[in-house]
Amino acid sequence: MPFRVELPDSFARTLDGADRPLVGMWVCSGSPVAAEIAGCSGLDWVLLDGEHSPIGLETTASLLRALAAYPTTPMVRVPSLDTVLIKQFLDLGAQNLLVPMIDTAEEARQAVAAVRYPARGVRGVGSALARASRWGAVDGYLGRAEDTVSLTVQIESSTAVENAAEIAAVDGVDAVFVGPSDLAASMGMLGQQTHPDVTASVLSVFDAVRAAGKKAGVNAFDHDQARKYLDAGASFVLVGADVQLLTQASRGLAEKFLA
Repeated sequence: MPFRVELPDSFARTLDGADRPLVGMWVCSGSPVAAEIAGCSGLDWVLLDGEHSPIGLETTASLLRALAAYPTTPMVRVPSLDTVLIKQFLDLGAQNLLVPMIDTAEEARQAVAAVRYPARGVRGVGSALARASRWGAVDGYLGRAEDTVSLTVQIESSTAVENAAEIAAVDGVDAVFVGPSDLAASMGMLGQQTHPDVTASVLSVFDAVRAAGKKAGVNAFDHDQARKYLDAGASFVLVGADVQLLTQASRGLAEKFLA
């Protein structure tokens, strides 16, 4: 009988089974060492950033392999809503995708189609040659691929906030993640992620997403703000990044010893 393997639970399944919010961090450096450190930190999840970092397809595959030894759930933020790129990230074994800059329900539906095989979607079929199915070792992958993939869409504009209820209601969207940085910029408050008006918009998204029966998450490097969002019902948060933590610690050493 051929050797078979099973894929880890998706982020959506992990989120549904959690009895508390999931806390995670970014890996933006592209370093497998940083990814592995994050993976064995005790955090619940790690976001590999393919949008605002030099992390591409081959690096993402290496980072996923580095994380595979640990219980932390990896998610990959793709650069954009691009069907071809999404197909490639899925085929290299990214089970949990975050698609940025989703402003409308129609864009959310396009993202859903990109992660599903025909006839429910448009994902190209090449899994037998790819890590996604462990090169055919996952039994019946094509028929159940949809169950192994989790889709989170990112709301980060005033337009998206207005459309949050419709975006969250799209079948196939598992969760919604709010990006306060771009949201603040779209509101004319560049760099003011904790401004009360920005916070109010984030919380309005939480309400809309929960009303649709979905999970809402948010990015919050300000830990007081993160606590506010958790208290307001965020189901998952990101509270730091590898490059940010290294920056803070190294500058702290310089200030301590070179002042």
